[in-house]
Amino acid sequence: MIGRLTGTLAAIQPPQLLLDVQGVGYEVLAPMTTIFELPQLGGSVQLHTHLAVSETSQQLFGFIHEADRQLFRTLIKVNGVGPKMALAILSGLDGAALARCVADDNVAALVKVPGVGKKTAERLIIELRGKLTPQVGDLGDIPLMATNNEPRVDHAGEAESALVALGYKPTDASKMVARACKEQADADSATLIRISLKSMAPA
Repeated sequence: MIGRLTGTLAAIQPPQLLLDVQGVGYEVLAPMTTIFELPQLGGSVQLHTHLAVSETSQQLFGFIHEADRQLFRTLIKVNGVGPKMALAILSGLDGAALARCVADDNVAALVKVPGVGKKTAERLIIELRGKLTPQVGDLGDIPLMATNNEPRVDHAGEAESALVALGYKPTDASKMVARACKEQADADSATLIRISLKSMAPA
């Protein structure tokens, strides 16, 4: 079992990262809440990891904070919630926001997450009640991922691709990014993703 990785951040293509650990490249899937806290490419980073093994694949998930990994592991224990859905949930909701959804029986906020239907949202609320510890902060407080802002980069396209990779329908991702572009026209892809996800989070 791979429980932690420390290495150099070699590439970011949300939600996937490439982490160089002494010459070995590890492909790691991470929620946007982790991606927004990463250093610039070439920087050193330590990730708490979870290895998910199925009959058809092995996927490594990484988190900046141990609390986020524990929350991920709590989510995948809920009936009907797999690693991909848990990743999408943690990309749109941090621990504090998810705890509020559960405490307030906020089904409407949870069904905004791609792949989460009403029955799954209700099950999440029932099974997570009493298991979540409220945390300080929300998605809006997360620092932006550092980018090199190279010219001619299609930031809107990158943001749309990242949202689709998280499970949002292409048409929904396009609309979310379009709204984000109107809010901040000169934003880079990381900012567009943050604004888009924040618009989906509960107030």
